[in-house]
Amino acid sequence: MDRPPGDRAALLAFIAADPALAALLDEARAAAARADAAHDADHLLRVALWTLRCGSGVEPRLAVAAALLHDIAHVPKDHPARARASERSAAHARARLLALGFGAAAADEAAAAIRDHSFSRGAAPAPGLGEALQDADRLDALGAIGIARCVATGVAMGARLYDPADPWARRRPLDDRAFSADHFFAKLLRLADGMRTAPGRAEAARRTAAMRAWLAALGEEIGEAPPGA
Repeated sequence: MDRPPGDRAALLAFIAADPALAALLDEARAAAARADAAHDADHLLRVALWTLRCGSGVEPRLAVAAALLHDIAHVPKDHPARARASERSAAHARARLLALGFGAAAADEAAAAIRDHSFSRGAAPAPGLGEALQDADRLDALGAIGIARCVATGVAMGARLYDPADPWARRRPLDDRAFSADHFFAKLLRLADGMRTAPGRAEAARRTAAMRAWLAALGEEIGEAPPGA
């Protein structure tokens, strides 16, 4: 393929035509089957597509490989070791890429991008693949998909959708482990400010606007408008 794949069908064809990428997708799918609904195999494919879109100068094969492996060592959101998940995924990714014939420099680049993509790690990724992967992963936490993933994660953690006594945390601290609506204000609505690529910034702005519209609609239905509405 002369150009990077531009949609899901093309991405799957690109992966199927490359034995190493096909092996990584099989492995990633098996790992994702043991993870929560927000970190399924479709999340990996969406992140792969947006890594390609955000990293126009990044080698496509390496971008897809990094995206497929970025959550390979999944740790639940409420687990004490959550902050180290990206380090574990990076170490696994480096070993697998070397075993599959990727060069040492490429394996190191992918491992560094995976290690530093995590929001909980708080690291600034390297330009190129690192920035593209971080933006792509954060974009999947925004927009319609982001809303669905937020609610799905909340359900998995036993959270309620919102606090009926104080839905927008005006009189209490934010607690996104107890209330999914709090997570929008604790994290999601701030993600657009940290995007590092031009495509990431543009898409994050669009998706954040969609989330604010959903929060406004939720406020209408529960009888209390959210902050900024």
